[in-house]
Amino acid sequence: MKQEFWSGKRVLLTGHTGFKGSWLKLWLEELGAEVHGLALAPRTDPALHSLLGNGLEGEDIIDIRDRIAVTNRVVSVKPDIVFHLAAQALVRASYRDPVGTYEVNVSGTVNLLDALRLLPDLKAVVVVTTDKVYHNPESGLAFMEGDPLGGHDPYSASKAAAEIVAASYRTSFFSGRSVGIATARAGNVIGGGDWAEDRLIPDAVRAWTRGEVLQVRRPRAVRPWQHVLEPLGGYIDLAERLSGAPGAAESYNFGPDHAESASVGAVLKVARKHFGSGEMALGDGTDGPHEAGYLVLDSSRAKSDLGYHPRWGLSETIARTMQWYKALEAGTDARDLCLADIRDFATGARAVAPARMFARAG
Repeated sequence: MKQEFWSGKRVLLTGHTGFKGSWLKLWLEELGAEVHGLALAPRTDPALHSLLGNGLEGEDIIDIRDRIAVTNRVVSVKPDIVFHLAAQALVRASYRDPVGTYEVNVSGTVNLLDALRLLPDLKAVVVVTTDKVYHNPESGLAFMEGDPLGGHDPYSASKAAAEIVAASYRTSFFSGRSVGIATARAGNVIGGGDWAEDRLIPDAVRAWTRGEVLQVRRPRAVRPWQHVLEPLGGYIDLAERLSGAPGAAESYNFGPDHAESASVGAVLKVARKHFGSGEMALGDGTDGPHEAGYLVLDSSRAKSDLGYHPRWGLSETIARTMQWYKALEAGTDARDLCLADIRDFATGARAVAPARMFARAG
């Protein structure tokens, strides 16, 4: 990522009040970009967006399903670059409200891309989906971008549909223009400042802070865990590439090296070590609706095209995440904590030695 590229760039960031969006907004601003938001108000209390000192300006708080409001915001901002993160992003919530999930994730993407057709100077659009867009037969193989899309649950299917929407708009309306549009597939990010429901680390921090037993539904499920800054750095690099090469690849995986994928139970053992205490009750994997048991990404395309290489292993990622929450609880400012992580990530600094601690915890 190049500071000289981002200095003065007008960026529209949808979902800027969410966990990933709050981190990305802060990082882009540190790079010198002029960031404009489009999202609902934060849904958690506390919320990282608020802890970072961001207000809720009226023109920022827009429902992505409101086509007219989205269009007006896009035309008003006239962005050079767009990051589309606004989403209903929870699998279990999608079972409770499938219609709302499809409205936000599919119709919302349509509303945004259709509004972007009005901008003559647009350069790049990064549509963020998920690692769960693939048809998953649980074969144990890592998914590549050319693998078939699918989605068992409404969330996964809605994100796969958003991929198809982005591809359609790319070929139907932007192929003759110097506008790069690509989708970015990542998932299971962890880091300080996430308080969403039904996410592993936030659930653990809530339970252990209160002295409660953490209920773990699927301790053997394997995911490509990574620090939130890993895919965000990939999105930033992807936007830079699309601005200079609009014909670049249409989709990119952003995941950790395969050896860093791990089970839920193994992640929690290391998280508890850094938190200092905590009890867990491990389920047998049958509680609740279907969720994928094994999911790993192949990020070879991002590595070859963008120079993407994960910087922090899983032990480092978990250590930083738990230390973030503990430091916040002790009174450290959230903005200072996030900026420290961003600067350490940029320089490759580590909080823990790159030892075999995680392998032993599995």
